[in-house]
Amino acid sequence: MESIVHRTVEVNGIKMHVAEKGEGPVVLFLHGFPELWYSWRHQILHLSSLGYRAVAPDLRGYGDSDTPAPITAYTCFHLLGDIVALIDSLGVDKVFLVAHDWGAILGWYLCLFRPDRVKAYVCLSVPFRPFLGRNPQQKTVDIFRALYGEDYYICRFQEPGKMEAELARVDTAYLMKNILTTRHSGPPIFPKGEYGTGFNPHTPDTLPSWLTQQDLDYFVTKFNKSGFSGGLNYYRNLNLNWELTAAWTGVGIENVPVKFITGSVDLVYNSPGMKEYVHNGGFKKDVPTLEEVVVLEGVAHFSNQEAAENVSNHIYHFLKKFGP
Repeated sequence: MESIVHRTVEVNGIKMHVAEKGEGPVVLFLHGFPELWYSWRHQILHLSSLGYRAVAPDLRGYGDSDTPAPITAYTCFHLLGDIVALIDSLGVDKVFLVAHDWGAILGWYLCLFRPDRVKAYVCLSVPFRPFLGRNPQQKTVDIFRALYGEDYYICRFQEPGKMEAELARVDTAYLMKNILTTRHSGPPIFPKGEYGTGFNPHTPDTLPSWLTQQDLDYFVTKFNKSGFSGGLNYYRNLNLNWELTAAWTGVGIENVPVKFITGSVDLVYNSPGMKEYVHNGGFKKDVPTLEEVVVLEGVAHFSNQEAAENVSNHIYHFLKKFGP
């Protein structure tokens, strides 16, 4: 990883840490929760070796990027403002976009609001539908509470400081291993007051082959420094995002070619109604430019790390169709 260049750029009123490598067309990688630029370490090395400039920031609130204090500083428009300003700082008009989890949600927003900045989009794990539909009669948290109950993690994240206090009771190394290694295919549940058996009640004693102790230590060091409030604040703005984006109700993705990659045991893919949406025409209706859906057998949520080579190859073979 020594060959990856790190720098800090000023974007949209904050300082953002960026990791990059290579020369050529820009591939911009957006990470999810609770992750960092480091989640894309394999893809950065792979794509940069094939003639691309691979760029992966720590998003607002994560790692070595700034973590503004106000919860309302994490709306979709603040986050997109950071991304568009980052693209501007790279000196290009358009990028190839690759994103996972919360980064995938931001990727959909970017394709929706600024398709002029995206050549093509490879989306991991989270299809267009979640969090982007607007339902004025029932807010986000109410929907997930009705589906999964109070212990669903989106419901629990809403009260400022509450989830941070629960997470603080657990060693960060255990917490990160617990989350990253989960192969539970149902909705992510945090039992109240019992985080030690929470996200992954079968946390292995040894790390899987795709996650080294060095990898885990990197995540732990950065989250011990930054805490989790920044990432949790993304969830705390879900209802506000719905209100702010009401004017785009019913609007789909029409101008950006898309490839979607998920794992067969990904917790999002196995959420109620998701497989039907992805495979039975709903996804294609909302995203007419969807060209391909890939389901990686036996792979869980963090596919870019667990199935790194496979995911990297899928990304490359899609992007090369669109030239430099």
